[in-house]
Amino acid sequence: MPVLRTEGNEFRLDGEPFRIISGGLHYFRVHPDQWQDRLRKARLLGLNTIDTYVPWNLHQPRPDEFHADGGLDLPAFLALAQAEGLHVLLRPGPYICAEWEGGGLPSWLLAAPDIALRTADPRYLEAVDAFLDRLLPLVTPYLATNGGPVLAVQVENEYGAYGEDPAYLTHLETKLRQGGVDVPLFTCDQPTDLARGSIPGVLSTVNFGSRPAQNLAALREHQPEGPLMCTEFWNGWFDRWGGVHVVRDAASAAADLDELLSAGASVNLYMFHGGTNFGFTNGANDKHTYRPTITSYDYDAPLDEAGDITPKYLAFRDVLARHTTVPDGPLPEPSKKLNLLGVALTGTASLLGSADRLGEAVAGPRPLTMEELGQDFGFVLYETELTEPGPTLLHFAQVKDRAQVFLDGAPAGVLEREQHESALALTVPAGGATLAVLVENQGRVNYGQGIHDRKGLIGPVSANGTELTGWRSRPLPLDDLSGLAFATGAPQPVGPTFHRGVFEVEGPADTFLDLTGWTKGNAWVNGFALGRYWSRGPQKRLYVPGPVLRPGTNELVVLELHILGERVVAHAPDVAQRRTAEGADRPGDGRHAA
Repeated sequence: MPVLRTEGNEFRLDGEPFRIISGGLHYFRVHPDQWQDRLRKARLLGLNTIDTYVPWNLHQPRPDEFHADGGLDLPAFLALAQAEGLHVLLRPGPYICAEWEGGGLPSWLLAAPDIALRTADPRYLEAVDAFLDRLLPLVTPYLATNGGPVLAVQVENEYGAYGEDPAYLTHLETKLRQGGVDVPLFTCDQPTDLARGSIPGVLSTVNFGSRPAQNLAALREHQPEGPLMCTEFWNGWFDRWGGVHVVRDAASAAADLDELLSAGASVNLYMFHGGTNFGFTNGANDKHTYRPTITSYDYDAPLDEAGDITPKYLAFRDVLARHTTVPDGPLPEPSKKLNLLGVALTGTASLLGSADRLGEAVAGPRPLTMEELGQDFGFVLYETELTEPGPTLLHFAQVKDRAQVFLDGAPAGVLEREQHESALALTVPAGGATLAVLVENQGRVNYGQGIHDRKGLIGPVSANGTELTGWRSRPLPLDDLSGLAFATGAPQPVGPTFHRGVFEVEGPADTFLDLTGWTKGNAWVNGFALGRYWSRGPQKRLYVPGPVLRPGTNELVVLELHILGERVVAHAPDVAQRRTAEGADRPGDGRHAA
């Protein structure tokens, strides 16, 4: 593959002028069996490059583990991109933001109570170095200088919006170079953060969603010489639970893209294809109020969550045709969608009654955080005894993020971080009762100082002013449900319940689970974690990638945290959800405006 260089105000590829026309496509948000399809559609749009982050927290879930297989097989993804004739911009972080859990930083970093993330704190740098020592040997064979597709590598990510620690950024630059990264390095920041996030001698790029002339001028003022590039052109936006579905008009986005390209700048569409926050991987924002991101990362992108082209794809293709060569030939057809009338979930298993099958309790004088339990995602079940009968006021120092409280197994209330709730009144019966608190990690904060976001019950819990002791903290990561014993025909348990059903398909195809009538929880198909659902919306359905299904019998498991009516889930082929949902234009620039 040709090698990228900068010369004056241009990129050059093997000595010839070159413009990067890229699109964001995160391999970890797309089923690996669908990577090739999404890459082909990127090329057909007219892109010559794709851009991807690397999620440290998935690749290295524990300090002594490293995974690069299945959906994390980054070398395979890079090879597919090269086979499709696409270059790659690689953004390995270590922090990626991306509306991803913790901004990609692994939760085990937070086991150190006073660690300073994204700084030159020696404990943090030691962990970063160990990660890069594992990652870079996988990546360097795919650098353009070695005949691979990777044209350039990013150092950190929007650092100027977080801090000002030149020693930290210089350490990362040195580590990448020592690790064999000999292609151009770059940073990206919002216009007002360029000075804080830049590294001398490293190309600065800028992120924005509108006002191209103004924002490119800010980049030129900061960097008098060098190629102009928008590394994140925000052509859509993400959604949060309880908000409206955010859309950006295709014509408006296309007009800004045209202006950007007419200025001679290179661009990366953020996103070309957003994909899905499968399982528990969504992030959150916290600007004085905690706001978790939804499961879908559709992003109102040119390629929707199911990989189908949209009006924005067509509008962008028309723009690109005025500035570059767009492939001839027919446009991709929508993928086949599966339509089932409904799946009856006849088997049930109580979460509280099955807790000992899902995790082992750890005894201690106080509740332990998820990080102290060595846990990334899911829930923690806390239990202790209340011995004083009568009216009782419980007070929790911090709930992160959502607590369901039970007294002898009976629901007693819910406390939400999002609502700034920390107290609950209940009545303890004569003889005392067992207090159980089920706490859900709804997504670690991925932006700003809030990334130091420990989960579970943080700090003491008191009853009528007296601190409670003698706790059992049970991690429930829900990464393996095989130990559950489902009962058929039994009355529905009170409280959080797993519901199981089976359904038949002749052949795999994409579909959506319609969870109308359900309240809040998670869903799995054939053991594959689809993600969270919540009746407060705006998301109403969960995307099911076709490769997750198999010919014949398939299993569906839904964890409903509250009560529901009819135990039936519909499969809906209609993918127009994001086009018809109530929406609003994307907020103005400001990477994580709420």
